[in-house]
This record gives sequence, structure tokens and C-alpha cells, in this order.
Amino acid sequence: MGHGITEKQRATSRERLDHVGSASVATLLQALATPSRLLILARLAEGPCAAGDLADAAGLERSACSHQLRLLKNLGLVSVERNGRSMVYALYDNHVAELLDQAIYHVEHLRLGITDTSEDAPAAD
Repeated sequence: MGHGITEKQRATSRERLDHVGSASVATLLQALATPSRLLILARLAEGPCAAGDLADAAGLERSACSHQLRLLKNLGLVSVERNGRSMVYALYDNHVAELLDQAIYHVEHLRLGITDTSEDAPAAD
């Protein structure tokens, strides 16, 4: 979580949470609490994708997928670009992919009963 900030300047998670607002972070995490949205984000982590292909990848009707994509876009998790008649979606930035990877990593460790030492954990940057 660099943002050009040195380790000495970096605030604690609690201080940063107070700064951005816990309600904003809670809203973001609630958006990730839906399996269909996670499937969409996981597909987009592989690269940009047309809306129809995302619906197929997530096992959703196109209208339901469009609804989820609109929500993800409004929360700043995905971006969209028109390509002819198609709307092509992508992850907003690498933070979204890292957030998804960290969630998967954590759930895998819970399932396996593993706890990380600071040396084992993947880099947050």
C-alpha cells in the first residue's frame, strides 16, 4: 500500500480507517460479500472482458450481470469502456486484484488451518 509514502510516514490501519471513513470501507466490503460479484472480479483479474462474456463467466443472466457491474463501477472497483457496440469492463486498478487475492489467500489459510508469520505473508504493495 505504497502511494509514495515512506514506512516512517505510514499511518496505522486504524488511523487510515479514521481518515477515509469506516462507512466507505464497510460499503466496499459489503459489495464483495456477494458470490456473483466475486466471480465477476475474479474473471476481470484475468483481463478486460465484454459484459456478455462476464455474464457467462459468472453464470448470470445478462440483466443481472449488468446490475452487478453498475454497482461495482459506482464503487470504483471496475471501469468500463465502449468498444463498438460492446461494453468492455476491467478492474479499476491493481488494488482490486490485490484485495481479491488477499481474501482468497486468507480463506485458503483458514481452510487449511495455517497462520502466517510476517515472512510468509505476501507483500501488500
